[in-house]
Amino acid sequence: MSTPPDHAQGAEKRHAQIMAMSDRTGSDLEKNGSDRVKEDPSSVLQPSSISDDDRAGMEQDTNTDPNAGHGSETASIASRVLSRVTSRSSITPSPPPDGGVTAWMAIFSAHLVIMNTWGIVNSFGVFQSYYTTLLSRPPSDIAWIGSFEVFLLFFISTFSGRLTDAGYFRPLFVAGFLLVSLGMLTTSFCTQYWQFFLAQGICLGIGNGLLFCPALSTASTYFDKKRGLALGFVSIGSSTGGLIYPSMVRQLLPSIGFGWTIRSIAFVQMGTLGVAFMFLRPRVKPRKAGSIVEWGAFKELEYTFYAVGSFLNYLGVFFAFYYLASYTRDIIGLSYNSSLNLLLVLNGVGVPGRILPGYIADRVGSINTLIPMSLISGLLMYCWVAVSSTAGLYTWTPFYGLAASAIQSLFPSALSQLTKDPRKQGTRMGMTFTIVSFAVLTGPPIAGAIISAEDGKYVGAQVYAGTCLLAGMCFWVAARMVKTRKAGGGLWFKT
Repeated sequence: MSTPPDHAQGAEKRHAQIMAMSDRTGSDLEKNGSDRVKEDPSSVLQPSSISDDDRAGMEQDTNTDPNAGHGSETASIASRVLSRVTSRSSITPSPPPDGGVTAWMAIFSAHLVIMNTWGIVNSFGVFQSYYTTLLSRPPSDIAWIGSFEVFLLFFISTFSGRLTDAGYFRPLFVAGFLLVSLGMLTTSFCTQYWQFFLAQGICLGIGNGLLFCPALSTASTYFDKKRGLALGFVSIGSSTGGLIYPSMVRQLLPSIGFGWTIRSIAFVQMGTLGVAFMFLRPRVKPRKAGSIVEWGAFKELEYTFYAVGSFLNYLGVFFAFYYLASYTRDIIGLSYNSSLNLLLVLNGVGVPGRILPGYIADRVGSINTLIPMSLISGLLMYCWVAVSSTAGLYTWTPFYGLAASAIQSLFPSALSQLTKDPRKQGTRMGMTFTIVSFAVLTGPPIAGAIISAEDGKYVGAQVYAGTCLLAGMCFWVAARMVKTRKAGGGLWFKT
């Protein structure tokens, strides 16, 4: 049975129209990228370019003559059009703005989050020294409080990072805010070791973990070319907190006591975290599918080497932040308040120690900048063995603070360079943070145990920390070599 001439001509006409529309759609997408998707994501699912008459004609072709091939062919062409529309820019994230008010407010907000998470961590030397006297416990026991806090900060990041990718940034932030507030307020009422461990070590640690990785991974999606500098500003938050909170302890503790000093810190945290919550918002569309751990990342040698190097570096990098104050009292003989001055110097130099390396990293690469900073930190840790005077400590502390701050600042930026898909940023950061969490959990207590085993001498612990830093640097060098070889670059390859 043949197709009537008029009907066949109409079908052929519609066939030609749809083919032309298909070509236009493809070329428009190639020209305009994801503009249509950004304006109305649902529009990519609507074949609005097909007129009502043409659509009715297609239905007529399909239903009136089952023996003719025009209906099925037309439907196939329409399916191909829709496939082209939905398979391109609708799933491709728009490029980072690399500037603008919204982007820099996101960076400022993340800065406040780091101030209230890592700022407290870098201030733990204040609590280490005070708790050792208050509770009459050995340094290794007190170190477990701070180590467990940092362990949870990193470990929880595996889950909070993946949930951030899935679109749960706001609920995570609220939960973290509540736990940080609860942890600090309950710490102000603690009088026994187990109470401090639960309030400051566990509750505060979980809250920090729910805030840190989501804020960092969200802020990093706003920048690409200036990412090193931007994340450098973010990481300055640890120096900001490391200056503000020890200063508050030094000024308020003698006059209002421990309880109200800690409550005052809690009030500052609640106010600044509230500001961060207002301005930090996700930019990349959620990635609902996918597991918590991306096991395929470990098939990339550069990522594996980088993770191992990070583990070793973080075994040793926090030794000075935890034990510098107690070293000045036990070995040099300074008072408690005088020992806090050195801790303020250590945290204060973190401001240029985060900005300058970030600025350099944008030009030569984060990993290229990170490697020499790790080398310098390890060598300076060995040099600390020879320091035996107050003047020597005031000379040594700024140099180590600069190098160690650069490691903390560039660590996430270098990791971002190893992650090609920004929607996997939170997942990979969380994975690496979890690996590092076991380093920060065991590193300071191991150092404390070495000090106790040597009857209060610090030499063994200093050598241990320096060796960890240098070993970690070697793995970072290996990661760079693999990355460079894959990219076909040379000695000065930017990575």
